[in-house]
Amino acid sequence: MQLARKHSGKVIPTDRNYFNLKDQVALVTGCSGGLGVQMAKALASQGANIVAIARRKEKLDQVCAEISEEFGVKTLAVQCDITSTEAVEAAVDAALAEFGRIDILINNAGTGAVAPAEDITDEQFGNEMQIDLFGSFRVARACAKKAMIPAQYGRIINIASMYGLVGNMVAGSAPYHAAKGGVVNMTRALAAEWGKYGITVNSICPGYFYTDLTVDTLNSDFFQEHAKRTIPEGRYGEEGELDGLAILLSSPSCSYLTGQNIAVDGGYTCI
Repeated sequence: MQLARKHSGKVIPTDRNYFNLKDQVALVTGCSGGLGVQMAKALASQGANIVAIARRKEKLDQVCAEISEEFGVKTLAVQCDITSTEAVEAAVDAALAEFGRIDILINNAGTGAVAPAEDITDEQFGNEMQIDLFGSFRVARACAKKAMIPAQYGRIINIASMYGLVGNMVAGSAPYHAAKGGVVNMTRALAAEWGKYGITVNSICPGYFYTDLTVDTLNSDFFQEHAKRTIPEGRYGEEGELDGLAILLSSPSCSYLTGQNIAVDGGYTCI
């Protein structure tokens, strides 16, 4: 891809190959299954090398092997618990030792405590914050400080949730709402701070998507009826329906879109 440096040093494509990520390096957290793997494969399809981060090393090795075989890109599996600052720093150092750069970060790792708010424990609330909010900040901080600020370039995509934008009356999950709402405004704050370094920071706010963790709940009669009543498209999100946005927000051409929280929810939050 031909690149030209314009507009205060921002890198933009000049050959209209807007979504070419060849030779770029994307670090994806929560990349042992579900949406993390889907988005990692989407970026690999455009030529990005993948650093897969998660706690389950055997799953990571399998994912990396699949991505390398299917897309012919380089991969690196790094076991990491994002609740540990030391582990996050070491993971970013490992990525830099292998590739010398980190161009893209997808902050996807997360969890979800479901219980009535009056029954939520301090431990549940704190765990949600440690993983979904503080964990995302730890990884963004390390990638920005060690790789993106020195390079004066970066694309950070935080995976928030439509529940970071609204409440709900079907499944008590106050800690999740609070943490993902924090991710939404943290996205704005980091975009404001790091824009001067050529780093864009945006979030994707998915609605109901099938993953290994959600399939049983979403297939229940109750949630099927809920989807028909509350989602304008009348269905859940399917595999691949986050890919286009992830590629867009990762691309060099997406240089003037920052601080935005984009819901991909079949219209749930528009009514």
